[in-house]
Amino acid sequence: MNIFKIRLLVILFLLAGVGFANAEHNNEGVKHESEQAEEHHSGKVNPGELIIDHVIDSHEWHIMTIGDKHISIPLPVILYSEHTGWHVFLSNKLAHGHKYQGFKLADEGEYKGKIIEEIEADGSVYIPYDFSITKNVLALFVSIALMLWMFISIANRYKKNPNSAPKGLQSWLEPLIIFVRDDIAKASIGEKRYKKYLPFLLTIFFFIFINNLLGLIPIFPGGANVTGNIAVTMVLALFTFVITTVSGNKQYWMHIINAPGVPWWLKFPIPLMPVVELMGVFTKPFVLMVRLFANILAGHIVGLGFITLIFIFGEINVGLGYGVSVVSIAFKVFLSVLELLVAFIQAYVFTLLSALYFGMATEEEHH
Repeated sequence: MNIFKIRLLVILFLLAGVGFANAEHNNEGVKHESEQAEEHHSGKVNPGELIIDHVIDSHEWHIMTIGDKHISIPLPVILYSEHTGWHVFLSNKLAHGHKYQGFKLADEGEYKGKIIEEIEADGSVYIPYDFSITKNVLALFVSIALMLWMFISIANRYKKNPNSAPKGLQSWLEPLIIFVRDDIAKASIGEKRYKKYLPFLLTIFFFIFINNLLGLIPIFPGGANVTGNIAVTMVLALFTFVITTVSGNKQYWMHIINAPGVPWWLKFPIPLMPVVELMGVFTKPFVLMVRLFANILAGHIVGLGFITLIFIFGEINVGLGYGVSVVSIAFKVFLSVLELLVAFIQAYVFTLLSALYFGMATEEEHH
């Protein structure tokens, strides 16, 4: 077996240890003091609300809860109001349902989880333009900084010692880089054209892979649901769509407009096949977006589902809760290890399909 593939397997095996530390993701929204007290004293758990609060984005980074005290990192709120202009402040100003500078974090209704502006004169509610640094945005900055540190340090080492054996971080990442180059880029695009697209393919592979792994770590700066956010996966899919569309050669577009080997009656008088092929141009990135979003989000939801089972059965009977906890934790640990594999597979699939689309767009006609 190729030495790089052996190293790749070792990397994945060692990373599996991270899964045992996985716990609930803490994307909690800010609640009223009365609601928190009611939940604490009643001891009841709403599984649906708990799970949704943990997988959606928020304006604070929850660290832990000690008794009734929530320890969180307040994040910058940046708003533009058509009535009062720009506003910049920390999210703790809106904690416990408080209003600050006319703004409030809605805890119910159609605007739940969003910052709204209440105009005192007529009591009207407006939605300001929100440019805040939320938990997912901060997690994006963390992952980008981590990637820059990793690859700039590796690039500098290659420049200083081009002929020396890889060491440290370089020896761990080199198998993954070569894997993307040889087994994805070259195999899907071709020896002649792959170099043009390799930087993008490496970027999205490591971006998805690193954010998937960070999402499994329960402590700061991990625990954010970045790749389980459809806005993030949509942007990644749009990059693939734009690059594929711009790179498409004459042969690519001719196959869409006049696909060879298709009976003429599927093209004329009703252009059925051209319409189907043209729809495929847009459905391909859409499938990329939904696949990554759904798989990562489903993993978090199922994991949290096992945790909430403990509290649900515990409300029925304390002994039953302890009994179910053994099974729930066992399944949670198994699912966490499985999510490590999914973290790699989803990064691989997204990168592979992007490379295949690039390969189809730039394929030359065979004579």
